[in-house]
Order: sequence, then structure tokens, then C-alpha cells
Amino acid sequence: MLVCDSRKNALLRVGNKNDREDARKLSELLFLNKVHPVYHGETGIRTLKELARSYLTITRDLTRVMNRLKAIYRGWGIACAGQQVYAPRYRAEWLAKITEAGVRRRAEIYYQQFDVLAALRQEVRRDLLAESRKHPAMRLLRQIPSIGPIRAALLIALMQTPHRFRTKRQLWAYCGLALRTYDSGEYRFVGGQLKRSKKAVTIRGLNKNHNHDLKNIFKGAATRAAATAGPFQNFYEARVASGMKPPMARLTLARKIAAITLLVWKRGVRFDAEQLKQQAA
Repeated sequence: MLVCDSRKNALLRVGNKNDREDARKLSELLFLNKVHPVYHGETGIRTLKELARSYLTITRDLTRVMNRLKAIYRGWGIACAGQQVYAPRYRAEWLAKITEAGVRRRAEIYYQQFDVLAALRQEVRRDLLAESRKHPAMRLLRQIPSIGPIRAALLIALMQTPHRFRTKRQLWAYCGLALRTYDSGEYRFVGGQLKRSKKAVTIRGLNKNHNHDLKNIFKGAATRAAATAGPFQNFYEARVASGMKPPMARLTLARKIAAITLLVWKRGVRFDAEQLKQQAA
């Protein structure tokens, strides 16, 4: 059995859609060797993968409850910036600001849900960190600035192995940091002769088909590194000083952190600030 990525085959998305037609198209693509297989993963990190999925899912649920709580206060015109609104010691004070009994009860239910998810998240976090220490890559990734224990554990669980990426550009495409380009014509006829067009390639943003969790890890690492003293902050400030806008500078830093992560993990070397000047991973 071969598991393929149907998004890379436009033939599967045109015409009628039913089991018979899909099977016929897949068999034709397989016969023509046009089916792109997907990566099945390493069997030795299955436990870490499941713990990482649990941690990410619970974190999303907790964030959703936190947003719902603040939405209640904002709906009643109550300013609730910061994290104090979630603290148990100030909870009665915040609930007293809501005069409507039904709305106050709904906020109390959300607080109960928040407490349960927060405790569960801490439990899964401990299990995730304990399992990640069993992998040698953990020590390598922790050397990289802005890559803490949670980010390192999630990187191992999501990437599984660095050898599945031949170059840093493949990793950029997988984590949504690759540039999408558009060119209407690479060659054109000039005076009856075929010549290469001098028109610059148009950039259409970043690729959309990617691993969203992995992209959040590198973007979060870049945001933290840009605000923390160190070689990454120097790299970020140099880009801003050269005229690059801060969002684009953070994106460039995220791409650089991803390339260094692949370099350190694949070669098994220690992090060195000189790696910021290298072009190849």
C-alpha cells in the first residue's frame, strides 16, 4: 500500500468525484510513477508524537477558553488587558464587575473549565518533557538560543528526523517559510529569437501548504530571539538597520533559525554564532 499526497496531483481534483473514478485515476498515476509518497515517520518516537499532539490540542483548548473569558468582559465594556483576569486570587473581584447574573454564571463556568484545562496541560507538559529527555537530539537543539525544552520536544515530535529534508529549502516549505513565486513567462521571442526574460520574478507570499504547528514554533522562537540579547538579536537588529521592515526581519530570522536547527541536528554539531553567516544548511 502506498500513501500519497493528493494535493500534489491536480488530476484527482478535476472531473467527477466517486470511488470508481478516484480508484481509476490513482491507478493511472501509480502506473505512470506520478504518485508522490508521504513520509511515514520514525517508529521510535510514537510516544513523544502522541504526547506532543495532546499538549498542542490542550493548549489550543485553553487558549480558546481564555479568549471566551475576555470576550465576556469586553462585551460588557470592561477593560481586561493582561493576565490578572485569569488569576484565582482576583477572580471574585473580576466577577463582581459583571452585574447580570446569567452572564456572571457563564463566566464562572468558563473559569472552572480554565482550571481543569490548566491543570491537565501541566500534567501533559511534564510527561512530554520526561519523554523528550530520552532522545539525544534534545541536547543538540537546546543549545540553540530561543529553543527551550518545550520547543525542542515539539521539534523532535513534528520533524522526527532531520534526514527527511535534503536542504533547508525543503524544511522551509514544510514549515510554511518558503516563498511562493510567480512568473508569466520565463522566455520570450525578441527579433525572432528565443531569449530569457529579464523581468523579475514576482513574490506571492509564503506557501500555504505546510505544518502550522512547526511554523508557530519557528515564528515564536524568532519573536523571542529578537527581544532577547544574543547573536539572534544582533542579526535581527542588523536587518532592521539596513532598512528591512520589522515583520520581514522576524521572518528572515525565523528562516535562519530553521536552517540552523537543521544544520545542528543533522550534523550533530554544537551551535556557533558563525552559523548565522552560512548560506547552506
